[in-house]
Amino acid sequence: MYLAMNRFTVPLENAADFEELWLSRKSRLGERPGFISFHMLKGPEEDGSILYASHTMWESEAHFRDWTRSDQFRQAHSRAGDTRKLHSGAPRFEGFTAIQHIPAEPA
Repeated sequence: MYLAMNRFTVPLENAADFEELWLSRKSRLGERPGFISFHMLKGPEEDGSILYASHTMWESEAHFRDWTRSDQFRQAHSRAGDTRKLHSGAPRFEGFTAIQHIPAEPA
């Protein structure tokens, strides 16, 4: 399993627009082999900004890399330039390969 994450630092005055941009965009993730799940996470507020993280799970890093080279990726990110004014600096990418998985026990 592979987790791909981008972190965004968003000034408070841009938070509502940033969230609307993400909530209204058409995701193409489900069209790609190996996609498991996506979450957009809202983190703590600090020094006039809010930390957000996009969190995508893939069956493997290869599946994620294939996504980044796909037409679906280009279409899903076609408005990415619009977000530059909404967050500070560039998004920070972090990728992780799972070395252990402990599923929830059935109820």
